[in-house]
Amino acid sequence: MKHLPLDAKLFTENRKRFVKELMPNSIAIFVSNDEVPTNGDALYRYQQNSNLYWLTGIEQEDTMVIFFPDNHDEQYREVLVLVRPVEAKEKWDGKRLKAKEATAICGIKTVVWADSLDSLLQSWIHLADHIYLDTNENDRKSSAVQTRDYRFVQQIQQRYPLHKYERSAKILKSLRAVKTSYETRVVEQAIAITEKAFRRVLGFIQPGVMEYEIEAEVLHEFLTNRARGEAYSSIIASGDRARTLHYIFNNGECKEGELVLMDFGANYGGYSADLTRTVPVNGAFTKRQKEVYAACLHLHNFAKALLKPGITIVDYTEKVGVEATKQFVKLGLLKKGDVKNEDKDNRAYRKYLYHGISHHLGIDVHDLGTRTQPLEAGMLLTVEPGVYIEDEQTGIRLENNVWLTKTGNIDLMKNIPILAEDIEALMKR
Repeated sequence: MKHLPLDAKLFTENRKRFVKELMPNSIAIFVSNDEVPTNGDALYRYQQNSNLYWLTGIEQEDTMVIFFPDNHDEQYREVLVLVRPVEAKEKWDGKRLKAKEATAICGIKTVVWADSLDSLLQSWIHLADHIYLDTNENDRKSSAVQTRDYRFVQQIQQRYPLHKYERSAKILKSLRAVKTSYETRVVEQAIAITEKAFRRVLGFIQPGVMEYEIEAEVLHEFLTNRARGEAYSSIIASGDRARTLHYIFNNGECKEGELVLMDFGANYGGYSADLTRTVPVNGAFTKRQKEVYAACLHLHNFAKALLKPGITIVDYTEKVGVEATKQFVKLGLLKKGDVKNEDKDNRAYRKYLYHGISHHLGIDVHDLGTRTQPLEAGMLLTVEPGVYIEDEQTGIRLENNVWLTKTGNIDLMKNIPILAEDIEALMKR
């Protein structure tokens, strides 16, 4: 890991919250992600299963964590399973965690080597009535590839067909949406690094710069500040390319008179930041660019003021849509007749703002959380309205990360410049 050691209380607290939700005499098992091949004998950089990471902070492959709160043997009520360090393998792939090192990271005292687990696990399962297993229940999941967690479910169900099976993911979806103060402090580290990267590129951008050169500056700042790297593929989109929401080619030239939309965030300690800013390539907004930018900033602040416990994402999006309609009429993008005759299933404003306004944020950049249930204190969300105008070959988006409190929210990116005048001043320097 590149980051400094995190407080093990973060993961201890997460485990306490999860175990509290289990039914009596239950065992819960989590497995790590696969090592995924690219081509030939190469592998993608390893990415830990998000739920397992949330519970342990362990980033190593071939890891498991097992909970059996009613186990008669207290030392096996919470067990971390690791691959045994092998000298020959370590010469090729680097050192693997020793038991004491893993305990320091996650706070779990009992560590079992994977090659000695089978007989232990069988005896524990025979004592349990319920088995909680984990699968990916992120609503945005789209991959059809069968991952390790699904294969493990099949293996356990075949081996122990008469047990009662439960979904860990249903519990984790609720718990992971509400961040503890330990988690938020790590997110703030990711945000601080992201801010440094943004301030860095403000002094670098000028006509003729390539999008990938800006991306390189961002990544340089991330890595020199102990970030794992990007929380997601950075979007550096100048001119009309900014209207493509997930533009990640980053191979165009930033030209005089254009705006460049930058959507990036550092991953620090396994947690993500997610920032978007749109700035003038030459350091000065035109009058029209400022008008559209002001409308987007108005929507950003309007949306942020709505985010508080009790509102649902669905209702929140509807309210922002009403305000967006007003702003787009003022900008001359919509006429009153467009609004009056709009299709209720495809609102007129959607021509210029065709994505959601907020999503949950955390270990995954599109983190677990509900859209239909009321928001709760402790949830961490983005606020990211945009304005995309095909006729003007312009896309503007402004995004901050906010942590909900009992009465409102705290903008964790409040120190990152967002006013047009402040951005112009910093670019002139």
